[in-house]
Amino acid sequence: MKDTVDHDTQIPLTELIVCPKCDAVYHLKIPKMGEKAVCERCHALLIAPRHKAGLIIIAISIATFILIIGAAFFPFLDIDAAGNKNSVSVIDAALAFSSGPLLLLALATAGLILFVPLIRVMITLYVLVPIVLDLPPARYAMQAFRASEALRPWSMAEIFALGCAVALIKIADLATVGFGPAFWMFGGLVVLVVAQENFICRWSVWNSLEHPKKS
Repeated sequence: MKDTVDHDTQIPLTELIVCPKCDAVYHLKIPKMGEKAVCERCHALLIAPRHKAGLIIIAISIATFILIIGAAFFPFLDIDAAGNKNSVSVIDAALAFSSGPLLLLALATAGLILFVPLIRVMITLYVLVPIVLDLPPARYAMQAFRASEALRPWSMAEIFALGCAVALIKIADLATVGFGPAFWMFGGLVVLVVAQENFICRWSVWNSLEHPKKS
């Protein structure tokens, strides 16, 4: 996006947009559907409206919710080493460190892998469903969406899946490893997270919350 603003120019705040990364200020120009507005200084994405993006994000969020719940309890790996077989879920792995000084580690692992992504999915549905249905925003929707954005760097389900994939390559020579349903659920979760990040336009969400449609 071009047309940076002179700091001495008096322009209504509703006609400005600020880059969330480098704080560059621009005249607000909403691009057409399918187009993007990008910061000229740091190339951060500012606005990217998409046709029926809200419905797509809601569908992705519901699918993500199902995958997270399933991945928590279904077997993640089946390991066969020297005739000893064992099957473990993500919850089992976290609870294995639930005693002694590693309790905090167990809680942090379960939180970053499961609970934080689950909370963000629930917030996304809470915020977007009324907007898509042309209803007034849900109570405290702005605060909820702000909290979801603050939690975004701490949602690490997809990082956990990629880390496990790397670890499995290293232990493949030591044991026979089988992938359980939860492993593939985490794989699908990675795809859904990338898809949601591609479809969501945060400026559009904030604009809908600040200027709701009158029913």
